[in-house]
Amino acid sequence: MNRGLIFDSPFLLGFEHTRSLIERAAKAAAESYPPYNVEDLGEGALRITLAVAGFSPDQLQVTVEDRQLVVAGRRDVGQPAKSEEAYLHRGIAARGFVRSFVLADGMVVDRATLEHGLLHIDLARPEAEKRVQSIPIQTVG
Repeated sequence: MNRGLIFDSPFLLGFEHTRSLIERAAKAAAESYPPYNVEDLGEGALRITLAVAGFSPDQLQVTVEDRQLVVAGRRDVGQPAKSEEAYLHRGIAARGFVRSFVLADGMVVDRATLEHGLLHIDLARPEAEKRVQSIPIQTVG
């Protein structure tokens, strides 16, 4: 069954945001570079670790926009590149990238650290504030 048909049902009104989240998640899953791990650190905390060997902190950018975490790596275009002929084998990718993750409601980025070619992004889910709202009852007539 096509995902579009599910969300086009007249019984699922107002779920356009959910549809867009699923589409963004599907697009993000299709990306394969750079490789990454997701660890459960307990108590609602997660760590995403990306293999970014060869990138310096100023070549990496971590942003969050509309519940989407985006990690980008840009290679300096002005940097002199080694001749392709100098390599006998080239297994370390030297290209830029954009990797995105859809975050659940309430997830926040605590910090990002670069250590030994690994970019660690720590996420937390702070406990939601308990809120009680009293609704006044009106009488008519």
